[in-house]
Parts: sequence; structure tokens; C-alpha cells
Amino acid sequence: MSNRYLTGHFALISIILFSLSLSFYGQSFILSQLENFGVYEGMLEFFTEGGIKLAILFLFLLIFFMIFSALKLIADTTIQLSMLFFSKDEDGSELNKVRAGSWIFLGASLLSLLLMQEIFFIVVIFVAACIIYFMFFVYKIYDSLSILSLIGFVFFHVVFWGAFILAVGYTSLRLYNSFIQSIPF
Repeated sequence: MSNRYLTGHFALISIILFSLSLSFYGQSFILSQLENFGVYEGMLEFFTEGGIKLAILFLFLLIFFMIFSALKLIADTTIQLSMLFFSKDEDGSELNKVRAGSWIFLGASLLSLLLMQEIFFIVVIFVAACIIYFMFFVYKIYDSLSILSLIGFVFFHVVFWGAFILAVGYTSLRLYNSFIQSIPF
């Protein structure tokens, strides 16, 4: 089967599977915290156990789906922007070469679903899939890049994602610190 649209839906499936594995972990974490705080028994008076689990799973699935979808949109935009800046390809044929790389994320998302009770492994699998996909991407488009363009391409992505991660981390840390300082002792 040699249809170029065969792998077009793999990104959606990968996002759903990564979201599902993180949602199952989040659900078990939240349920254990609710039990530790003694809130879970009171919730059972208003909802069934299955209803609580399903509601928590749905909310986490929705949140993680939105996060991964936003990351996919940002990644696609940065890839196309870097191709505009550094590639000699004008008709977009190089982007068609890398469609097969969606198998990397599909395999990683299936693996994360198997290891859904360990958040560390899910994060490691996701980061490894991103790095492997980036190396696959660079390998496939190498023909349309000069050495300087290749260095610029890689540098562009490293700087962008490094700045993005630092900005999110810094903002999260500031928000956490302000939350902790606002708690009366």
C-alpha cells in the first residue's frame, strides 16, 4: 500500500494515545490524593465510583489533548518557518519525505500506553520520540540544506525549544512560589 495519506492520521492517534496514558496516570494520582485527604468518601455520596473515575479521566484527557495539540501546532510552525529560512526546497517536497516519521510517534505512544503507571517513563518516551523524530527529519531533508543551513536549522530549533521550555518552567515556578507565599501559616 503506497498511499501518501496513509500516515496522515497517525499524529492524531499519537496525541490521543499519549494523552490517554498521561490521563490514566493522572487519574490514579488524583484518586489517591482524594483518598489521602478524605474527600473521596464524601464524593461517593453524590457520584458513583465509576462516574468519578470517568469524569477525572475525561478531564485529564481533554487537558493533555489540548496541550499535545498545541505543541504539535507549534512544532509544525517552527519546522515550516525553519524550512523557509534555511532550505532550498521551494515547493514543499521535502516535507512529504518526512511524513513516514509519524510512525516514530505512533510507536512511542503505544509504548507509553503500556507504561502508563510510570510518569517518568512516559516523559522519557516522549522526549526520546521527539529527539529521534528530529534526527530522522534532519536526515531526510539533508539534501536540501547546505552545511551552514543545516547548522542554522538545528540551532534554530534548539534555541526555540530551549527558550520555550525555560519560559514555561520559569513561569510555572513563579506561579508556584506566589501560590506558596499566599498560603497563611
